[in-house]
Amino acid sequence: MGGSKRNLAIVAAGIAAVAAIGGAALLYVNQDGGSKGSDAASMNSGAFAAHAKGPLARLQSPEPVPAPDYVFQDVDGNPVSFADFKGKVTVVNLWATWCAPCKIEMPTLAALAKRYEGREDFAVAVISMDTDRAQEAAKAFIAENAPLKYYADPKFQLAFEFPGKGAMPQTMILDREGRVVAVMVGEADWNGPQAVALIEDVLG
Repeated sequence: MGGSKRNLAIVAAGIAAVAAIGGAALLYVNQDGGSKGSDAASMNSGAFAAHAKGPLARLQSPEPVPAPDYVFQDVDGNPVSFADFKGKVTVVNLWATWCAPCKIEMPTLAALAKRYEGREDFAVAVISMDTDRAQEAAKAFIAENAPLKYYADPKFQLAFEFPGKGAMPQTMILDREGRVVAVMVGEADWNGPQAVALIEDVLG
């Protein structure tokens, strides 16, 4: 019986490991945010759908909807909400240190922030989904990608408040009214010509 119990324990552990790996993998493979049919069509009925091509082929442009009324935190732990960015076209990027595509695209977000540095009507807000234990590593990574500022949601809930529903990386563009006008699930070059053309279009 002792051997049988040990075998059952090994099988159970194996199933749990596979489930954990599969769950993490879904954050990468669910690149379309789960949209199908009419849902997919509604996600590309907005004003910026024409930019969904080439490197931004996965871009979605929904009809404008308010950004989530959700509180995250800055580098000092102070509360921040998207209302604090009202009046600015804001690129919101949700990332984590364990997400390889997130880290690959981060320098392009830093370059985008540098490109528009000095403009009072534009911002890039990269928000870490890392838990408290990984916050120091996340802060150090953002420090290497100036002029980006550090924001965090250690509860990892914000990623499920946007259309990507937990997929990583996930990038949203908010207009000056604080409304989501474009969504991109997956890695992109945010300082490339296609992305810059999108930003310029939203800036008007």
